[in-house]
Amino acid sequence: MNQVKGWRLKLDPDGGVEDATLLILEWLGEQGVGAMLRVDAERMREGQPAWTFAASGGPLPEGMRADGGSVAECMGRALLKLREAGLAVPF
Repeated sequence: MNQVKGWRLKLDPDGGVEDATLLILEWLGEQGVGAMLRVDAERMREGQPAWTFAASGGPLPEGMRADGGSVAECMGRALLKLREAGLAVPF
């Protein structure tokens, strides 16, 4: 299986947190943090916040979760919690 080495996503300076989400996930992985972003179709149909960010491990003292009605809302809340936990996310 061929693997691409040294690839990096480029950040769009005019985009929002949605554009930086993959960069954030990649950076967290490099710090030893396991993280995921999930959308729940059932919660979406019910009009509840459907997006969930979860992270644990590495320098995080305990696991964390953030929910939101959109990717931007979810990731905005996640970034606040990550920074409160002492991770200086560079995006």
